[in-house]
Amino acid sequence: MPTSGRQRCTARWDQVAGHPVRSLETGECRAVPPVVLVPGLGALGYLVDALEGCGAWTRSFLLDVPGFGHRGPRAVHPPDVSSLAEAVRAWLDVVPRAPVVLAGHSTGAQIACRVAAARPERVRSLVLMSPVFPPAARRVTGLLRVLPGTVAHESPGEIRVTAPYFLRAGRDLHRYLRSALREAPERLVDRVACPVLVVRGEHDALSPQPWVSELAARAPRGRWVTVPGAHNFPYRRGGLTSALIAEAARHR
Repeated sequence: MPTSGRQRCTARWDQVAGHPVRSLETGECRAVPPVVLVPGLGALGYLVDALEGCGAWTRSFLLDVPGFGHRGPRAVHPPDVSSLAEAVRAWLDVVPRAPVVLAGHSTGAQIACRVAAARPERVRSLVLMSPVFPPAARRVTGLLRVLPGTVAHESPGEIRVTAPYFLRAGRDLHRYLRSALREAPERLVDRVACPVLVVRGEHDALSPQPWVSELAARAPRGRWVTVPGAHNFPYRRGGLTSALIAEAARHR
């Protein structure tokens, strides 16, 4: 299904429940379900390569639900996991309409899991990439213990790509992170009806192997896999990421 080509993406705005929602779009409608990517902490840039890879084989979107990806007015949705999941559910009713392959990374995986559990008719397959947070890391002290081991294996270039989004977010980023630390995906994933693929980087202490395997085991049709890299393994690995999502699209 994946090809070696890359498709340029364009920004679009859609009115969803009376509010504008921005996304990046690429690719064309195919027999394969559309792909929808939900980034971690609202930072779109590190997933653009993955978006373009998916666009080579199906219509694909990268959501800017928190509104951190542009310099215009702030998004009206409060930047917390619950309200952002509601925004994604509403967006799915307006834009792709057909069932999608929903892929979330990091805190975006929390949002994607909520959406798949609440709207099974809209999600054909679910991909949880680097899901967070395991119970031991849901307090600031626990988070600080595992971060250094992960950051040491990340690419320094990620800072240049993600920093503009975090600067635009300002204090909203802190609110978003606090809500993510309160999430417990293990209590939700067993309500997901579609096939679930959980992916972690081999050096990712934020998504440790026991945590990932537990999530996959709790899902009615769950699988998990470890890939090279750390927490932000999709960065500059668009081919690998899009291939994983393509494999999930085939699995029914």
